[in-house]
Amino acid sequence: MQTQQQVSPQVIAEIAKEVVARLRVQLQPAPPTPAPAARVPGQRTSSQEGVTRAATARDGVFATVDEAVNAAYEAQRKVAAMSLAERGRLIDIICRICNDRREELGRMELEETKVGRLDHKILKLTNMRFVLGVDALHTEARSNETGVCIIEHAPWGVIGMMLPVTHSVPTMASNAINIIAAGNTAVFGPHPSGAKVAQYALQLWNREFERELGVTNVVTTVVEPSLEAAEQIFHHPKVALLCCTGGAAVAQAAAKTGKRVIAGGPGNPPVVVDETADLDRAARCIIEGAAFDNNLLCIGEKEVFVVASAADAFIAAMRRAGAYQLDAAAIDRLTKAAFTIEGGGGCARAHVKKDLVGKDVAVLAAAAGVHVPPNTDLLFGETGEDHPFVVEEQMMPFVPVVRVKDADAAIAAAVKAEHGYRHTAIIHTNNVETATRMARAMNTTLFIHNAASLASLGVGGPGYFSHTIATPTGEGITTPLTFTRERQMVVGDALRII
Repeated sequence: MQTQQQVSPQVIAEIAKEVVARLRVQLQPAPPTPAPAARVPGQRTSSQEGVTRAATARDGVFATVDEAVNAAYEAQRKVAAMSLAERGRLIDIICRICNDRREELGRMELEETKVGRLDHKILKLTNMRFVLGVDALHTEARSNETGVCIIEHAPWGVIGMMLPVTHSVPTMASNAINIIAAGNTAVFGPHPSGAKVAQYALQLWNREFERELGVTNVVTTVVEPSLEAAEQIFHHPKVALLCCTGGAAVAQAAAKTGKRVIAGGPGNPPVVVDETADLDRAARCIIEGAAFDNNLLCIGEKEVFVVASAADAFIAAMRRAGAYQLDAAAIDRLTKAAFTIEGGGGCARAHVKKDLVGKDVAVLAAAAGVHVPPNTDLLFGETGEDHPFVVEEQMMPFVPVVRVKDADAAIAAAVKAEHGYRHTAIIHTNNVETATRMARAMNTTLFIHNAASLASLGVGGPGYFSHTIATPTGEGITTPLTFTRERQMVVGDALRII
């Protein structure tokens, strides 16, 4: 049986350098052909409003999916041949533009999508600094008496990426950082209600890419996003990999193509608060996470199960922290405004109306028939375990609070409310054993203990950031490595060093 030997990092680095140099000579790509020019109508359509000037073959906005994919395909050869330092410069451009133009882009997105909060739209753009870039890539090496094996992470090529209306530019930016670091390019399919701002941001990036590094169409899209355009992206032969962030229907459609799919799925994150928790801290954390962008984040706290012995004190802590409590009558009025109920009895099913999704607290308060103090971030109130606000992922700045017997009952209720999505769950407790039991029972991609949900994305916590959290397909919070293929390079005999 062969034994693995330890090799110094310096020796591995020299071997890797030589192997890569040989491969580059052998695999040098042919000079790219010019990208096809975009067929841009002489007059703007409604979907082109907000874009500073007509798209060109360098801006990344094309009239057809085929043109957009072909342009990204040609650009990918150049990006793949870049050094990591050069890719890092592309990433720096995205982060710089997102930060420097955060107020402009945030306001454009809010005006177009009409969901969320301006201050949090702006903050999401500054959070691009938490997205992993080229530093996430690494080379592994193994050696024994037979030779050396170097494991690299190679790009896929052109990646088709679908964007949600809830976080149009932030999702595009975090995905672009990940895929560029890995040597890929992308064609983006934005939601029609968030397409204008996505096109505008994409143009800004591409113009600066060309100015600073001479590469064009690193990220592309189409003038008129639609279901038909999305289908064309899914099935285009030059699109190697699909990444979908949004509703389950989009991911299911992508899965039918036979291509590999990285899919973000639904979530309905429950919170458990037990009798050992620091209740004031728990209240502040829940408000911070559930109120962020009016609870549009899929990781945001959606329902709270609190142990009965601590319930009154917890509710008082929520009020002290600034949340506004609704009584039963107000909750009933808000429920009627927020949901459509189909069927009756045990077969009744609630469906979220779009009218209140992502709207400000003042709008929800008006629907509930109450007046709230200015700058109130979150509404809350007591409900039953089977209430529509508990069962459905509602994405509104209202959190239902359910009293339960004990911690075990709270965990069981949390598992039920999460529906097996395996997305996100949160607990506030000073009992490590209780936290461990819940973590095992939930088996979620993200599990947060004694912190706001945002901590899982590196905001006030040690995690890292991305707006694509692949729960159905298992990749979790996406990184550059998510968008790579593992490649092994084996060198025997000639480079044997032991």
